[in-house]
Amino acid sequence: MSARTLAWDSVVSMPEKNRVKKPRTNGVTMVIDKGLGIRAAKDLLELAADYIDFIKIAFGSPALYPVNLLAEKIELVKSYGIHIYPGGTLFEIAAYQGRLPQFYQRAAELGFTYVEVSEGTIDLTPQLRERYIKQSLDQGFGVLSEIGKKDRSIHLDPHAAIVQIEADLANGAEKVIIEGRDSGKGVGIYDEDGKVRGELLSVLINGIADMSRIIIEAPQTSQHNYLLTKIGPNVNLGNVQPHDVLTLESTRWGLRGDTLRNLIKIRPPSV
Repeated sequence: MSARTLAWDSVVSMPEKNRVKKPRTNGVTMVIDKGLGIRAAKDLLELAADYIDFIKIAFGSPALYPVNLLAEKIELVKSYGIHIYPGGTLFEIAAYQGRLPQFYQRAAELGFTYVEVSEGTIDLTPQLRERYIKQSLDQGFGVLSEIGKKDRSIHLDPHAAIVQIEADLANGAEKVIIEGRDSGKGVGIYDEDGKVRGELLSVLINGIADMSRIIIEAPQTSQHNYLLTKIGPNVNLGNVQPHDVLTLESTRWGLRGDTLRNLIKIRPPSV
């Protein structure tokens, strides 16, 4: 997985043989950071940096950090080879207030490497989405766009989502995120109990040309298990809680019963 020697190297081999290792563009894990301090962030990175590709500082919470502390945290994350960006809500506030030039300038000064172009709360025309994606690229940021609303009364239309996903990718977004919030309930591909709407997901899978360009927000471990079983060990997952990073990576590698069971059916155990 990395140059580090792992605790059970040479004793057991990983059950899943198709898991992609870093550096990777597929099978990425995006962690949602809802308020980790510097010491907690360092603890997470020392243990699990090999299994994290993006960290999102959630919501508009970057606006509440002391500037020096936020810059220190961003530099720490980047030193472990992980991209970091502010949540889409902060972008939406800046867009709504007509402050995007200032937003880009401050994001660059702080050291952010990506921005998220979203409309979870505000409404954007396709033309504005295109403009904002291209503006963000011109400012030197990697771009993740997001599909879906945070309002539970507005359900995801998979056919419209597919059209917008393909447009965002054509306009330069590196990946498109499917909204799941930090709860994973009642939005995106999830019902009110947090269960995956299987038929909706199937429409998306069948209609999207390249699933490696999609990040599905999945804050619950039950959602990880479902999506890994349905799509495979290299599905891109986002809004992963910091304390669930190792659990998710274990599931990706077949080190947890949910995925190990399927691998054993394919390859019976040695005797």
